[in-house]
Amino acid sequence: MALIQHSESYPHWEFTDASGSEVLRVVPERGGLVTGWRSLGRDWLYFDTERFTDPSCSVRGGIPVLFPICGGLPGDAVRLPQGLVQLSQHGFARDRPWRLAERADGQGVSLSLEHDTTTLEAFPFRFRLQLDYRLAPGLLEITARVENQGSSPMPFSLGLHPYWAVTSLADVRLEGLPQQGFDHLSMAEAPTAAALAQLEQGVDLLVRPSGPVSLVDGATGCRVSLEPQAPWDLAVIWSDPPRPMLCLEPWTGPRLSLISGDRLLQVPPADGLSLQCRYGVALS
Repeated sequence: MALIQHSESYPHWEFTDASGSEVLRVVPERGGLVTGWRSLGRDWLYFDTERFTDPSCSVRGGIPVLFPICGGLPGDAVRLPQGLVQLSQHGFARDRPWRLAERADGQGVSLSLEHDTTTLEAFPFRFRLQLDYRLAPGLLEITARVENQGSSPMPFSLGLHPYWAVTSLADVRLEGLPQQGFDHLSMAEAPTAAALAQLEQGVDLLVRPSGPVSLVDGATGCRVSLEPQAPWDLAVIWSDPPRPMLCLEPWTGPRLSLISGDRLLQVPPADGLSLQCRYGVALS
């Protein structure tokens, strides 16, 4: 097992487990971004390297982190007890430099982010967020620890935005979804089947599943399964055609939860909250 820095294609760190078969690629200084996961002899994540190396472009690929909000706010602003603050789409975690370390058990990596003068302007809370990525054959387990280092309750939502590589959006099948969801494009309730029929045109659907959700690539038979765990148990399906990828994302709360209070999480002062979800992959 090793954590080694590489420069080819783009600067990144690569963690390889003791078997040499499970590999995770990470760029901590670019939002704690996981850029690749190799498991069972296959690369599972979509990653647009050319776009990533252009600093003027937003990231398309890997696993961006959404914190302290998921989605956007009207006018990118929200009024908190501390006053009116500006928070852009999905928050700031995906734009900040993180710290990287190998897990003590040698089975993966830990990424951590803490408040600074820039984050305090947008989110007036002293916090620490740690994400542990633990690898096993065909499994990526993610544990989040959100700590409130301040003196007042800290509200937040947390999400991940993984881009899963697929052969074609026309051949994708999703299993384990409820019949109804919430369409972020129309901002209204919508039948899940009707929304998924638009994958090739673009979809942004939030659902509240009761168990695992699977993405199946019909051309290869490969399967990615999100195994949510309350309170990190909402799922968002997002496509960006014509890119050969589909996002299957775990969220703790829906868009606007910082305003509506719907599933909004709160961490008491000088306390912390641990969350967990995991992805399993399988070949045909």
